Order: sequence, then structure tokens, then C-alpha cells
Amino acid sequence: MNLARISKRYLIMGMTLLGIVLAFFLIGLIWTPYGINDTDAAAKLLAPCADHLFGTDNMGRDVFSRCLAAARYTLLVSFAGVAVALVLGTVAGLAAGYFGGITDKIIMILSNSVMCFPGILLALVAVAVFGPSLYNVIWALGLVFAPTFARVYRSGTIELMTRDFILQSKVMKVPPVRLMYVHILPNLMAQILPAVITGLANMTLFESGMSYLGLGVQPPAASYGKMLSDAQSYMTVAPWLIIFPTLILVFYILGLYFISEWVRTSVRGGSQ
Repeated sequence: MNLARISKRYLIMGMTLLGIVLAFFLIGLIWTPYGINDTDAAAKLLAPCADHLFGTDNMGRDVFSRCLAAARYTLLVSFAGVAVALVLGTVAGLAAGYFGGITDKIIMILSNSVMCFPGILLALVAVAVFGPSLYNVIWALGLVFAPTFARVYRSGTIELMTRDFILQSKVMKVPPVRLMYVHILPNLMAQILPAVITGLANMTLFESGMSYLGLGVQPPAASYGKMLSDAQSYMTVAPWLIIFPTLILVFYILGLYFISEWVRTSVRGGSQ
């Protein structure tokens, strides 16, 4: 009972925080009060008011409009990056766990080689080599996070390989590809879902850090990391430039964390 109550609280908190960010995303797709790059020399560093809900920055741009627009790129990078990592990790992890032997060793060596370096460092190097762009950021983060998903799939596949229904399928000469993607993969969803949700949060942190350093989403597009980088010189005179982008990032990451914990507690409760 206690576990169910805790799980419900995680779900409510997570959905509430994610709902706020999703509202920013959906509104930003169709409407912003001002153009995200419209400048107004007479309205520089205005505090939050009726005309500018989140104030204005050092160039007179409306911070609320830029926060709405930045939500597009935050969600795009996190979901697209996880999709790339998930596809690569699924193929590698299932192959390693199913075939074992030399295949497993090669994949694990490659995986360990990637994971032994800080992920943000590898992503920064990749983007610095291939150039800072939205698509390069997505591919770089996807490659960095792929080993995490590969390990989850590998361990789950190894465990399932001893189950009766898998052994019977092998006796019936079911092709390996069908066995991996029709029989094994669906049974690993409960294990991979928390990793996917956590990966979305980590992708957001990485993208924000890269944009802060100038290697993420490039102007004229708005991104929270770049907004924080531009605002650091005005922290004392215009704290709203830091507060509002940071709050949205915190809401998104905490919301994903709570949803991830809800999935974990639900799976744990269901297995008892």
C-alpha cells in the first residue's frame, strides 16, 4: 500500500512538472508574444511586467517568447537523441546478448571504450570536429548514450536466453532476427523504459551544457543553455534572465526523474 501511494505521488509530481514544460512547447509551436530575435533598444533589461512576463534581456528581446521557442529545441534534442541511442543500443545489445562469444566481446569493448570517457567530453569533441549544428548535436549525444542502452539490452537478453519459450523457439528453428525482435525485445520493455526516461533528462543536461559553451543549438535559434550563457554577465542586475530558463530546465528534468521513479516503483510493486 505504501509503495502504491509513493508511486502515485511520483506520477502526479512528474506529470505536473512535465505538463508545464509541454505547455511551453505546444504554445511555442504556434505563438509567441514577440519575435524571438526582435530587439528593442528602449526595452533593455526590463524586469517582468505585464508587457514582458519574464522581462527582457540585454538586447531588449522578450525572455518569455525565447523560453517558449527554446522548449522546441530542448524536447527535439532530447527525444531525437534518445531515439538514435535507442536504435543503436538495441541492435548492439540484442546482438551481444544473443550471439555471445566474439560478437559480445567486440561490442562490449567498443561500449567500454565509449563509457570510459566523460560523455559530455566525447559529445563536445564530436561536435567540435563535425561542426556545431542541431543534427550533429543529436547524433553526438545518440552515440554517447547508445552504450547505456546496449548494456541494458545485453543483460536482459542473456537472462531471457535461458527461458523455456526462447529455448523452444530455437529448437523450432526460429530465425535469430525474428527471435530477437519479436520474442526477446518486447519482454525487455519494462527494463529499458526507466533508462529511456532518465536518458531524456541526461540528454537535456548535455544539450544545455553544450549550448552554454557555444557548441549546441546555434543562434538565431533560442536555447536555454545559450540564454544562460548570455545572462551570466547580468546576474546581479537582471536575475530573471537566469531564473526563468533555469526553472523550465529544472521542471523538465525533475518531471522526468519522478516519472522514471514511478515506472520503477510500479514495476517493483507488480513483481511482488
